[in-house]
Amino acid sequence: MKSPVDRLLIKHENLVHSERVKVVSHTQRDDGDWVIHTLMIEGCDAPFKFRRKKKYRSLKGQRVNMTYYPEIEIVAGFEIETMKVVRVKRD
Repeated sequence: MKSPVDRLLIKHENLVHSERVKVVSHTQRDDGDWVIHTLMIEGCDAPFKFRRKKKYRSLKGQRVNMTYYPEIEIVAGFEIETMKVVRVKRD
């Protein structure tokens, strides 16, 4: 039997799954009814972003398993690569 992550990766070919990555920064900011979470991962320059209804306790220093896909965001006329997180789970 396949895990939920394996099923997601098969169904959506652009998804990437990383295990036991270390979070070096975790910021949370309100955006209306949502909270935008931004994670920076050790050894990676691209921010990992996701939205939730509630704040989380900080993931800074934690090892996490994440499923995400790359995305281009335009900020002030510049293209910036970000990662849109579909699933994050503390290890």
